Amino acid sequence: MEIERKFLIDRYPDLPEQERILMRQGYLATGPAVRVRSEQRQDKEGNPLEEARYILCIKGKGKLVREEIELPLEPEIFHRLCALLEAPLIEKRLRTYRLPDGHLLECSLVDPGLPCSFFYAEVEFDSREEALSFSPPGFLGKELTQLPHSSMSDYWLRRREYLQ
Repeated sequence: MEIERKFLIDRYPDLPEQERILMRQGYLATGPAVRVRSEQRQDKEGNPLEEARYILCIKGKGKLVREEIELPLEPEIFHRLCALLEAPLIEKRLRTYRLPDGHLLECSLVDPGLPCSFFYAEVEFDSREEALSFSPPGFLGKELTQLPHSSMSDYWLRRREYLQ
């Protein structure tokens, strides 16, 4: 189960950084969301720290709370699935931080270099009650959690049209 709140931001926050991950992802389907993704931890200069991981993810309906199933993929299967995609992979440059209240903050720059590029942040929770009682720090912008068309699968659809 995934429980998270999502916010629009305009840059990475001024907090001590914990980790950087380069992600590339695409959607085989958007309802329910069926995504393939590669993840590779990086140092601050963008050099790989390890081999990439490949993941198949299926996400159920919902905004704040939804079912999420992740399965590891072999590199060959990942690349074969990518060949089925209708658009190039989305690039996400994720950085993680620890908020003063202890929550993990994940901030992503999506599709750097493209005119449709943007930043967003997510905070994950252990329960719906914890998520609803969370007071976001001031640097987190507009909340996107419950807004229609604010998921990455919705972005995939818009971006696919944009790139055609």
